[in-house]
This record gives sequence, structure tokens and C-alpha cells, in this order.
Amino acid sequence: MRPAGGGFSLMELVVVLAVLAFAAAVIAPSVGRTAGSVRTRAEVGAVAAFLRSTREAAATRRQALEVIVDRDAHALVVRRAGRDGAAAALRRRAVSPRLRIEAGPPPPRVTFFPSGASSGARFAIVARGADSYVIAVDALTGRVSMRRAGS
Repeated sequence: MRPAGGGFSLMELVVVLAVLAFAAAVIAPSVGRTAGSVRTRAEVGAVAAFLRSTREAAATRRQALEVIVDRDAHALVVRRAGRDGAAAALRRRAVSPRLRIEAGPPPPRVTFFPSGASSGARFAIVARGADSYVIAVDALTGRVSMRRAGS
């Protein structure tokens, strides 16, 4: 029994602090990985949203638009289908240097038609960590979907 008004002993405080330090050491690395994973998912989601907005723009403008992956500039470029050159670019969106975008089959581009259909594409997006995602553009409907690779 503790006497009235008594506190904790130094040994009890040291044990509690040791347990808290151990718990923090175990949890901290996983929190860091989770934050990086969330950031990667947000960046991949932004790429998918850019593709969706280009599909909508093609239908609204009633002209075919293509999105090209510019690996050198780490960007997605929208231009009228069939037009070449930097002057033909209508919009650009920078892509995080943490991401690497590969298209299958090459070249890394997709065309959206005014009808809502597309040329179809499959983009594999790999982050510096172990995260990788697939963005698929359906050829018939032009629908853009995103999923984690391997799921």
C-alpha cells in the first residue's frame, strides 16, 4: 500500500519510459512507410484525374486529344491528335520525379476521341519505394481506372 499523497518511484517511471520508447521505435518506421505510400497514391490519383479531364475535354471540344508521357520533362502533355511539336501542346502536367511511367504497349500515349472512346492504354507507374500502380484506359469506353499492381 502506498501512503496517502505518495507518488511513483523512480524505477516505475523508468520502466514506463522504456516501454514507451520501445513502442515508438517499433511504430515509427511503419508510419514513415505509410506516409510515403499515401503520397504515392495521391500522385498516381492525380495522373488518373488528368487523364479523365482530358477525356472530358475531348468530348466537350469535339476533337481528338492525345496525352503523351514526356519522360525527359517528367510531364504529361495534351495536344490535338496528329499534331507534333511543342507548339501543339494544349496543356502540361508535371509528374513527380518519384514516379516512373511505363506504357504498354509503347509508345507512351493515349488518344481520347470526341465520342468518349479512346485508343486504349495501360500505364504502369512505379514509385521509388515498392509501390506500383496500373492506370488502364479502356478503348471502347475511354474509362480511366486505377489499381495497385498485383491486386
